[in-house]
Amino acid sequence: MEQLPEGEVTVRVKYSGVNYKDGLASIPEGKIVRRYPFIPGIDLAGTVECSLHPSFKEGDEVICTGYELGVSHEGGYSEYARVKGDWLVPLPAGLSPKEAMAIGTAGFTAALSVADLIRNGLKPEHGPVLVTGATGGVGSFAVSMLSKLGFEVAAATGKAETQREWLMNIGAQTVIPREEAVPAAKGALSSAKWAAVVDPVGGTRLSGLLKQVKYGGAVALSGLTGGAEFPGAVYPFILRGVKLLGIDSVYCPMDIRREIWGRLAGEWKPVTVLDSGIREISLNELPETFERILKGGAVGRTIVSM
Repeated sequence: MEQLPEGEVTVRVKYSGVNYKDGLASIPEGKIVRRYPFIPGIDLAGTVECSLHPSFKEGDEVICTGYELGVSHEGGYSEYARVKGDWLVPLPAGLSPKEAMAIGTAGFTAALSVADLIRNGLKPEHGPVLVTGATGGVGSFAVSMLSKLGFEVAAATGKAETQREWLMNIGAQTVIPREEAVPAAKGALSSAKWAAVVDPVGGTRLSGLLKQVKYGGAVALSGLTGGAEFPGAVYPFILRGVKLLGIDSVYCPMDIRREIWGRLAGEWKPVTVLDSGIREISLNELPETFERILKGGAVGRTIVSM
């Protein structure tokens, strides 16, 4: 315990999640972690062991995602973690610690994306919503939540042939190869096809996605597995009023954080993904899991049991 970092709350960790960012933290060239040895794990759920923070007491069940966890502050891949009390969210009724970590940062990011699209005016009657990287964590949870909320969902993935049935089972109405999601278009705009897009991929295809969004629609961008840069032009923004919504789950304000976790425990609970089977591993299985996720081979969610 004396090796734990500074913080007001010590948590006995029950579960952590596995994210692309955790995979990057496992390799120096990932540029996530600046010092080694280091404990990664950007998510955790567990029980308060002791607390110097007024909002938490021994025995409270809590969630921690984002902030510095697993990046510059020792993370969730540990039997115990010590964190700042202001980083913690009380586990809402309707979620177990295991379900919370099955959702994790990926599901939380998906929910933030859906919330921002709805705030932008998105309604089911506006037409289909495209989800890119649909077999990944953010993508699969977005498919599940949007479907539950009554939206028509098109799932774009590089694994269309092997994961079509799984994507349909979690809520997609159509499944398309990622290449077909962004057909070649030389003009300023493409045919208006999508009411909105949830994009955890980013990269060069983003400019093509923006060209296909209907008037007043939006793209909720949350990731960079496809690259950090994209070529673009102003036409979708000034001719169709398209919005590009940046989604940040790391420093999301606590009031929004609690609200979103409450929705994830209630009317937005992504039951189709949770019921489809969450892969549970031990700590010693992390290296091979990191290798798979960095190669783009992950499907759905993997959690680590302590």
